[in-house]
Amino acid sequence: MANDRSVGGGIFAGSVLGILAYAALLYYFPLFILEITAFLAVALLLGILAWIGYTMATTPPPEPMTDIPEVKADKSTSRPEEK
Repeated sequence: MANDRSVGGGIFAGSVLGILAYAALLYYFPLFILEITAFLAVALLLGILAWIGYTMATTPPPEPMTDIPEVKADKSTSRPEEK
């Protein structure tokens, strides 16, 4: 199994290669790449908002708490009484 350092190194190398590839694509196809990037950014944001909305709409509300147990204060953790 791979250790954390090798996984981190792989993520770092992949990120640097991704930046270089993105820069090269921007150089050769600037308008097309910027349009794709803007679309993906907006689609990702709206997708996350849709997921949050779907989760909120389909999650049942919690049942109300009717029987709340009484909590007794421990003398060792309570504050000293003022005189």
